[in-house]
Amino acid sequence: MHENELLMIQPNDNVAVALKALSKGSECSVGGKNIILKDDIPAAHKVALTEIGKDENVIKYGLPIGHAISPIHMGEHVHIHNMTTNLEGLLEYQYHPEPDLWKNFMPEEEAYFDGYLREDGRAGTRNEIWIVPTVGCVNQTAKILAERAAKKYAGRVDGVQALIHNAGCSQLGDDMLMTQKLLKGLINNPNAGAVLVVSLGCENNCLEYFKPVLGDVNPARVKFLVTQDHKDEYEEGMKLLDELAEYAGSFKRQKVSAGLLQIGVKCGSSDAFSGISANPLCGRITNHVVKCGGKAILTEVSEMFGAETRLMDRAVSEEVFQDVVELINNFKEYFMRYGQPIDRNPCPGNIRSGISTDEDKSLGNIQKGGSAPVVDVLYYGDQVKKRGLSLLIGSGNDAVSVTNLTASGANIVLFTTGNGNPFGAFVPTIKISSNTALAEKKTGWIDFNAGGVLEGKSFEEVEKELFHEMLEVASGRHHTKNEEYGYREISIFRDGVTL
Repeated sequence: MHENELLMIQPNDNVAVALKALSKGSECSVGGKNIILKDDIPAAHKVALTEIGKDENVIKYGLPIGHAISPIHMGEHVHIHNMTTNLEGLLEYQYHPEPDLWKNFMPEEEAYFDGYLREDGRAGTRNEIWIVPTVGCVNQTAKILAERAAKKYAGRVDGVQALIHNAGCSQLGDDMLMTQKLLKGLINNPNAGAVLVVSLGCENNCLEYFKPVLGDVNPARVKFLVTQDHKDEYEEGMKLLDELAEYAGSFKRQKVSAGLLQIGVKCGSSDAFSGISANPLCGRITNHVVKCGGKAILTEVSEMFGAETRLMDRAVSEEVFQDVVELINNFKEYFMRYGQPIDRNPCPGNIRSGISTDEDKSLGNIQKGGSAPVVDVLYYGDQVKKRGLSLLIGSGNDAVSVTNLTASGANIVLFTTGNGNPFGAFVPTIKISSNTALAEKKTGWIDFNAGGVLEGKSFEEVEKELFHEMLEVASGRHHTKNEEYGYREISIFRDGVTL
């Protein structure tokens, strides 16, 4: 008899997850019943706990993740060969608010980190100089300036980074405006102690058109360089960077409340363990930060499809509920506008690792938002402002969604993964593995292992460890693997005509 090798997530589920690879003919105990496996079950994959008739829903996380396309017998492997999605087009939703949304979010404890308190009351977890091109044509200029400045100002700031990208010219209408708003958000991130904006001079996003979108800035913190205007743009750039380094260097770490944390939560290259180990653990950190008075941001809208009602019921008002409905349906319309079905998740790596449908992926994805009240909906470049959980527009693409989180003010990102991904943001990105095998295999990628909760450790114990590690990273005492290895990238979402 194999005990504790199948996990039934909710009492009404009709499938369970294999915690390790199991062989055909094995007898397992789960949910008070004994199951004889009729197939080999790979680790993280699903097995039927009951007879599931054709067209009957497959239930996981307590909700349907699709339906059977043929009869499924108890003990059989449940995956893309015998089930498919229930997703369809635009839906109408009713607001069924959960009672006493804030009841469990009264402050429980005081927590602190050593951060950089900014003039607007926010806090940075790093104090860097960011060089932000308005257009990809000056990417190399930004990189050369960053390299020179990093050597010159070492020890005065935490680093100098060039945020290179391929946008800013040959764009029209809303596509250009989206780029401008995202660049504005990046410039305003609290981890940037000072910013040099580098322009070519002739691009669509030239300063004449970008500055009105950017709005008022502190001229001591943000300076501008138009490279076509100077004989030696590097000499002029270093003059401006001298002034920016003096300003940024005036900030020193000080003890601040964990309520000043603005965490972005993200998953990438997920496996089916992500939704039962790393993502719920991340959700507990979301809850913890909100209880301290902080803010959390959840994105990847296409990975909310099929799970959106759980988020809608946590909206703090009818107005926020309607904003969530608009967020979901607008993103579905984005798919439909290009003639694409809305159920193209999961990706091949997800499927190999046991995720069968978009709903299967989505119900695991939203675990990262914990049970925190949904307080706001953010669009490209909007800054997170409200205590609680904000939902942010954006695709599930790792580079795009992490960029969106950074542009909305995240000063640290929690990034869960089941198969592994080295990618990181320009803010510290804590990589959390869903399983111990990945953590042991990819020590250069993974910062924290959530796999212990699959092996008998309590969520409470692992949450305490991760919360402590997050405060150590936020305080600069620990650096994440993405920082150590230089995995810092952005990808600006594009949706329009390129000239």
